[in-house]
Amino acid sequence: MDQVPAVALRPEDAGLRLTVLGAGAPYAVPDRACSGYLVQGGRAAVWVDTGPGTLAPLQRFTALETLSAVWISHLHADHAADLLGAWYALGLCGVTRTAPLPVYAPRGCAERLAGYFAEPGTAFLDKAFRFHELADGREDDAAGLRLVTRAVEHDVEAFGLRVEYGGSVLAYTGDSAPCLALEELGAGADLLLSEAGDGRTAPEGVRRHLTPEEAGALARRAGARSLLLTHLATGLAAEDAVRRASGGFGGPVTSVEEGRTYEVAVDPAPVPL
Repeated sequence: MDQVPAVALRPEDAGLRLTVLGAGAPYAVPDRACSGYLVQGGRAAVWVDTGPGTLAPLQRFTALETLSAVWISHLHADHAADLLGAWYALGLCGVTRTAPLPVYAPRGCAERLAGYFAEPGTAFLDKAFRFHELADGREDDAAGLRLVTRAVEHDVEAFGLRVEYGGSVLAYTGDSAPCLALEELGAGADLLLSEAGDGRTAPEGVRRHLTPEEAGALARRAGARSLLLTHLATGLAAEDAVRRASGGFGGPVTSVEEGRTYEVAVDPAPVPL
């Protein structure tokens, strides 16, 4: 695939693209933030997962003032904590928008933010955010991006995401054990963005993550055209994750590079910035 400089594209002409803000698990380390992605198509820009350390690189690519929406897969801190930083910017530090920022998140997100400030209610957040509770099968339009949400299998309420724009499809697993919803989200996707965890079972007996082999098998069953691995288990080398996932897929497999923008198409190529 040809690599096209992002600066050469007018926003209204740009296709669906993914920028990796962070992919670390379960905590941020030097040069690696936790989970966070910027999904863009045309003039739309959606911050998908707001893990610690992702707010700073987000602002290299778009502004909070013009961000179309936030979508959060689940409320574990490594996927959600930088929403607090966005509140400081929008609620306390003079970053202004023409309307509150739409936040699509699991139930209880606003209450968790309010708890940080020891506030008894959530009304004070309304100046910055407009919360929408995620549910299985929910569909939303974010400035032209079609967002389809499905409930997935994790040890807390969690969701995966399908984004459609201009005939292109991006699917994102979030954190999940293998489940049918992931195959439905990824059906025919141009790019499947999948975690590659360690497959261990939680103390209560619940599976929480996909292994690289399961990510590859998921991509094959879903008929995805390309697989991009992210949120690798601690200690799992990227080349090992790619090798393990490739055996079950048969299509192109790569591991994310933080700070890179990928066109959502067959064999996604990083867009040089």
